Amino acid sequence: MAAARPERLRQGGLAVLEICAVAALYYGSGTLGLVQQLVGGQVTPLWPPTGIAVASLLLRGLRVWPGIALGAFLVNVPLGPSIPAVLAIVLGNTLAPVCSYALLRRTGFRTELDRLQDAMGLIFLGALTGMLISATVGSGALALSGALSAEEFWPTWSVWWTGDAMGVLVVTPVLLVLRHARWPKGARPYRWAEGVLLVAATLCVGFLETSSTPLMFLGFPLLIWAAFRFQLAGAALCALSVSTFAIIAAARGSGPFAGHDLLTNMITLQAFNGSSSLTALLVAATVTQRNQTQKEIARACRLLAEMVAKATAGGHHPRLPDRGGERGADAGRPEGPS
Repeated sequence: MAAARPERLRQGGLAVLEICAVAALYYGSGTLGLVQQLVGGQVTPLWPPTGIAVASLLLRGLRVWPGIALGAFLVNVPLGPSIPAVLAIVLGNTLAPVCSYALLRRTGFRTELDRLQDAMGLIFLGALTGMLISATVGSGALALSGALSAEEFWPTWSVWWTGDAMGVLVVTPVLLVLRHARWPKGARPYRWAEGVLLVAATLCVGFLETSSTPLMFLGFPLLIWAAFRFQLAGAALCALSVSTFAIIAAARGSGPFAGHDLLTNMITLQAFNGSSSLTALLVAATVTQRNQTQKEIARACRLLAEMVAKATAGGHHPRLPDRGGERGADAGRPEGPS
């Protein structure tokens, strides 16, 4: 008993540190997300804390949910119209990632994102379905507190939902990649050169996105390139970069966002960010699954070749029965009495 007590204290201390770390990351990313808000108050086109919350739950389990609640409270206290409204928003912001986590775990989600079903689950369950809770509870709390009029409810709800969903689609894959990332060993020089070229091309496209030239579509070839050549690691980072540049362009009102009202810019931005994230995740998962299938086939072929080689070396020569010979032998046999 005496030896078990220090171990319990150590585990409890680690749990507290994890909760504090999640709260700090949530608060820091929330403060950063509010810098590029297109709608006043608490509604932004990309809310990174939701991605951090879902990734934290997937990697560390339900024990870190107090950190999500604490971080959400610290972010919303200066912004909320009243304490009851803030508590309701915190409740929604906590329940949404917990619901996403439960749905993903129920479907056998793997944090490696190496299967097409994992990418589909993160998109449709983790992002689009789970974030309905935070948008509904948050918008409802603002409406009941008088901060939103009846006409503003649905526009605010739609921006809230898409912002939270984009946080999961853009930020969560990056954090999952960082969790499983390993420094490449034995990579050939041309692979490093290709990676540098991809980064340079992404920066150039980002410059064009934030300029007066409406060339946002140039990001899609880069997403496909990153997904095919670098799988999830390249696709997730490229999608994050492309989406960030698009948000900056929308905040400045430049490129395809120039001369349009807020609603049009929001629709354009969310459609672009959603399409880029979907493209990156689905292509990367498909390529990864294909590569794994090819490796399994190659492994099976090697095992079969080894078995044949061992059988041949041992003097065993397995062969298929000669159907023609069997029929010929049967034909030459005398028939029994009828």
